[in-house]
Amino acid sequence: MKNTVDALWQLARLAVLSKFKLRGAYWKWRADTAFGTNAGRMPSRAARLKAVLEYGAWVGQMRRLAARGQ
Repeated sequence: MKNTVDALWQLARLAVLSKFKLRGAYWKWRADTAFGTNAGRMPSRAARLKAVLEYGAWVGQMRRLAARGQ
């Protein structure tokens, strides 16, 4: 649960930093990098949601490590 809340917080932070341009260049690049561009090989919606939440949790972990100077 804590990871989910942190992941959502980090995703919201990224949305603010990208000025909510969720179809802009950064988010398109993230989606293409994470899932590719072949629609036939796209994971299910549930799998994409899980991956996005895992990415948000990873961002939080990296930010905490960076704040500690590691």
